[in-house]
Amino acid sequence: MKLLIAADMEGISGVVNWNQVTSTHPDYGRFRRLMTQDVNAAIDGAFRGGATEIIIADGHAGGYNILIEELDQRVSLNSGNPAPWAMIQGIDASINAAMLIGYHARMGTRSANLDHTWSSAQVANVWLNDKPVGEAQLNGGVCGFYQVPVIMASGDQALAADLETWIPGIEMAVVKQATSRFSGQCLVPQVAQKLISEAAERAVRKALAGNAPHPIIFENPITVTVEFINSAMADGASLMPYAERIDARNVSFEAEDMLMAYRAFRCLVTLADR
Repeated sequence: MKLLIAADMEGISGVVNWNQVTSTHPDYGRFRRLMTQDVNAAIDGAFRGGATEIIIADGHAGGYNILIEELDQRVSLNSGNPAPWAMIQGIDASINAAMLIGYHARMGTRSANLDHTWSSAQVANVWLNDKPVGEAQLNGGVCGFYQVPVIMASGDQALAADLETWIPGIEMAVVKQATSRFSGQCLVPQVAQKLISEAAERAVRKALAGNAPHPIIFENPITVTVEFINSAMADGASLMPYAERIDARNVSFEAEDMLMAYRAFRCLVTLADR
């Protein structure tokens, strides 16, 4: 089994505040190490479960977070940005399954640590074919284009509740119980990482036995709608060819498939930041 592990930072063990995931803050160094350890836990469990090759995608901010010198030597790492597939870099038809480590709930989710979708400074909401989505669904949808199932994820209980409706049968490692956007009851890293490792092992064993969850599939064509924080951002996004300005803050684009939808979304957000 060839596996892609896509890692974000807001859902990593112990993270409850932006300072902990922002590279200019003194706390960041501690939590990038914890991110690396959470990823290593998933790697170890996946190999125990029967994975034969693992690729890692560092998907937080600029993609320079995971400490490669402390990463399990059996894997390779995609880092840096912009990469063609951003948070899910490495995905293609050769991948058999994917895992999402350190993920978080979409913007506007109650009692969810650091809830946001792509950029909390720009994006208020995102819909694909009128369904509200977060980063897990955006990245999972790209996996689905290649018929790759998301078999396991780690994060808080809000992420788990959301993903279990999208991906019945997904293995979840709930490493914290969020009590507000900036507070939560966190498992200590050793305990959390044991849960991650065990969930990863179970997920791979189930997939190899033919019991993987179904991939996330969106019906083509796909309408991408982005609600921006303010109208100036929508002004910029609406400069994208074939984008439709719906109202003051909403811009949409019709894509022929999920790969185009993903790139269109990224273009809209980039133009909003002009």
